[in-house]
Amino acid sequence: MISRHSKHRLVPAILVALMFFSFSIPASSPVRKGIDTPGVRRSMTDIHPTATFPVEGSPDWMVVAEDAVWVTSARRNHVVRLDATTNLPTSIVTVNKPCSGLAAGFGSIWIPSCGDRSLLRVDERSAQIVATIGAPPAESEGGIATGAGSVWLTTDRKGTLSRVDPNTNAIVASIPIAPGSFAAAFEDGAVWVTSTEKNLVTRVDPGTNKATATVPVGPKPRFLTAGAGSIWTLNQGDGSVSRVNAKTNKLEATIPAGVPGEGGEIAFGEGAVWVTMFDFPITRIDPVVNRVVAQWAGPGGDSIRVGHGSLWLTDMKRQTVLRIRPLPTL
Repeated sequence: MISRHSKHRLVPAILVALMFFSFSIPASSPVRKGIDTPGVRRSMTDIHPTATFPVEGSPDWMVVAEDAVWVTSARRNHVVRLDATTNLPTSIVTVNKPCSGLAAGFGSIWIPSCGDRSLLRVDERSAQIVATIGAPPAESEGGIATGAGSVWLTTDRKGTLSRVDPNTNAIVASIPIAPGSFAAAFEDGAVWVTSTEKNLVTRVDPGTNKATATVPVGPKPRFLTAGAGSIWTLNQGDGSVSRVNAKTNKLEATIPAGVPGEGGEIAFGEGAVWVTMFDFPITRIDPVVNRVVAQWAGPGGDSIRVGHGSLWLTDMKRQTVLRIRPLPTL
């Protein structure tokens, strides 16, 4: 069922031309006010990237791997590898409408394809597709996780979490969870999945393949991340971030961030929670005090990751990925 296997090496000179395509932000995006706390607001003009990678189309989902960051571009049907050592794009994998996140694990990059309704496994070293798995992503806006020797992906809107065995490249369990669940993360020996429809997070035990807890969070949680012993959800309904204790399964805090609406993403790293959204590309949350301590307004944003001592930020309109080091501080 693999429809596109080709992988092409890219040289920097060729990729420079990729940054001149246009991309439109959906007109339905709401006006976001951000945080009005005195001293919190910053400008993106204060951000000075150490590297800027041109990525043709609509750079979106990212994952941090051992020596690189991989980024999708659904408008150009490909996934690009950005070398963290040389700060150069090095290879491209053709994928029919990559969507719903990226994951790294078991020597591979795992790529949901909305075009082919499948999950692709790409060898991290050769950048070649080595398997196509009949695990269709539940929705284009979601997330995929690795942990407990498996790959985890929701595969329908009714609420099915599929467990993929990387040894056989096959689904070995289908776990019922709340409907409208789309994004998954792994933390503290469990899989955590947000339900945008039911406003909650489900905890799944990999030992039993059963849901063991559901935790109500903010309205319309979509993307999530793990860190500091917690699960953090970006709630698209009101632009807040909910913090769930990964051991007690209890909601500990709901943090106003002022970034409601579709899109965006959330990541944990370097001792902070990072949120991105159009109009406010970088929001930094301090997990010690559970509040936004800095927020940068301006162009850019929609996908964010932390790794290799840097913050990685997509700018869909300019068709670039920014590497920011040192990380933005207070």
